[in-house]
Amino acid sequence: MNFIKSLFQKSKKGAFFNSSDYEMRNFFCGIGESEIKANEIIITKYPFKPSIAYPSKTIGADEIHFIHAKHGLCRLYVQNDIIFISQELKDELIEFANTNRIDLIEHSWNWDWILEPYVDTEFTDETEKRMSKCLSEVGIDELETQKIRNEVSTQMYKYNFDTLLWDWCSLGLHDVLCAMRVKYDEKEFADFYKRAIEIDKRGKNTLRNNG
Repeated sequence: MNFIKSLFQKSKKGAFFNSSDYEMRNFFCGIGESEIKANEIIITKYPFKPSIAYPSKTIGADEIHFIHAKHGLCRLYVQNDIIFISQELKDELIEFANTNRIDLIEHSWNWDWILEPYVDTEFTDETEKRMSKCLSEVGIDELETQKIRNEVSTQMYKYNFDTLLWDWCSLGLHDVLCAMRVKYDEKEFADFYKRAIEIDKRGKNTLRNNG
């Protein structure tokens, strides 16, 4: 597998979906750096310009509505935004939530379900029916799902296959933001970012107070 990847990596452009040099260099923008203090979290080098955390921000515990620290990247729910935190800080973040009496929220699977066709695995009719059912339960019907997929499909294929990421498990909010960030100009991405955050928050799971 590594040998096959090395052959494709000799070319700067995407081997499968013709990603540009710019896209190939900029798809993976990371999540910046975070430092967790007693009652505040310091964010630096945050990559998503529409976010309140861009390019750096100190966020007080009293500004954070919820925290997710269970599946994948950790998240801070602040105002109308979602800010990503490294999973390596999971234990510190849970302690921070408990100390500051911030509710821990379950992972939102909305974008994972929407992006299921672009994961490196077979997407069957049965899978489609299951994803449609899950999405309808959070208020995203088949028409809206198709509209969203039409918007992001090319970029998600580029992101997962041209880069040789080949994620076969799940793609989520962070992935689609990375993918669309290199497609849109600043104004277009600001609009997409706002919509993406709103979609992720649909049908919010029951909160679990871990204090």
